[in-house]
Amino acid sequence: MIMISFLIAIFVGSLLLSLPISTADGKSVPYIDALFTAVTSVCVTGLVTLPVFSTWSVFGQIIILVMIQMGGLGIVTILSGILISFNRRFGLKDRMLVQDAFNLNSLSGIVKFLKNVIVGTFLVEGVGALLYMTVFVPQYGWRGIWISVFNAVSAFCNAGIDIMSSDSLCPYALNPMVNLTTSLMVILGGIGYVVWWDVIRVSKSFPKKKLRCFNDLSLHSKIAVSSTVLFLIVGTAAFFIFEYNNPLTIGNMSLSDKIQVSFFQSMTTRTAGFASVPQQDLTNTSAVFSLLLMFIGGSPVGTAGGVKTVTIAVLFFSALSAIRNRDELSLFKRRISRQAVSKAVAVITVSFMIMFISTILLSAVTDADVIDIAYETVSASATVGLTRDLTPKLNLWGKIIIIVTMYLGRVGPISLLIAFKIKRTRNNIIKDPVEQINIG
Repeated sequence: MIMISFLIAIFVGSLLLSLPISTADGKSVPYIDALFTAVTSVCVTGLVTLPVFSTWSVFGQIIILVMIQMGGLGIVTILSGILISFNRRFGLKDRMLVQDAFNLNSLSGIVKFLKNVIVGTFLVEGVGALLYMTVFVPQYGWRGIWISVFNAVSAFCNAGIDIMSSDSLCPYALNPMVNLTTSLMVILGGIGYVVWWDVIRVSKSFPKKKLRCFNDLSLHSKIAVSSTVLFLIVGTAAFFIFEYNNPLTIGNMSLSDKIQVSFFQSMTTRTAGFASVPQQDLTNTSAVFSLLLMFIGGSPVGTAGGVKTVTIAVLFFSALSAIRNRDELSLFKRRISRQAVSKAVAVITVSFMIMFISTILLSAVTDADVIDIAYETVSASATVGLTRDLTPKLNLWGKIIIIVTMYLGRVGPISLLIAFKIKRTRNNIIKDPVEQINIG
């Protein structure tokens, strides 16, 4: 149902975008481009074959924004919220669908969780829009309000689509308000809703416990918060070092500006998709490092893509435990179940296969540099949206490959996790014998 709901949203969105009313010049665009735009919007990726700001009319931009919101929150979330708002019966099947969509571990409090997600999302997006208005309204006048709303939704949903220029946020690379607002929206959307409520719960006792509040967080929140902070710091330091003398990016900037742009690059590669420097101007070292950050992505139960920070943390420390010859994995003095480790291995394996196969296929149909192709496919499968200027140059087959990659990147891990929730009706009494093999 989750996979079909995404397909329906994409199909309807592509039909609406193919109408003359959706374009700025009143002429229909090729359907493949309308389909590409619908997929990148619903899958909150951000790769576009046509400039959003000049190609689409206000009607078309509204359609794109609605698809971004549906893709970020999830079609299941939107439909469930409508049922609840009209006081319709929200049965066990509906609750299980929401549980699978968010990969929650329990059915308890599903309705309350759903309400909090919807209210919290619109509240944060509203605050983000107001912050953006302090910059865009003085510059664009009344149109700045629409730009601010669009950017706020796009940033929170980690879509990376804007309606200002074809250079993303490069003209605002040194604007502290735009950088801060975008980073805040992206991080809040990518950290995950579960962490939101956990932090709010713990913060109520802050005046009394102060620094001990971190210890009161759940294990999931501890891993998500600590890994997010770690990747942001490491990414900022890496880009600062690798781009320090690059005149095409930050080489000619002041020290504070270099740090600001480096932080933004570290943040945006975590599936945000906004660019403050042209990605094709990055050094090869920075580009490869960006591939790693894009592959990791944000945290679970949020709007970000990638294999997720918690998944990487579980796999890394599981490998570390194996090296230390330990039978069990423990983090923050809590044991991690074997099922969680198996899920981490499965998600990373499937995600890597999608990226690898799409890279091979795109290489076969596109005459481009291998680093540009890898950047494109990893960005598509991790729903990031950053490109080294390859997306507008894709031929028909290239567009089809990226469309499929974006769709699989958005729904593939979800479907995989649902498959793991299928429980056996009976235990196997007879088990296969164990035989030792050589690993490594």
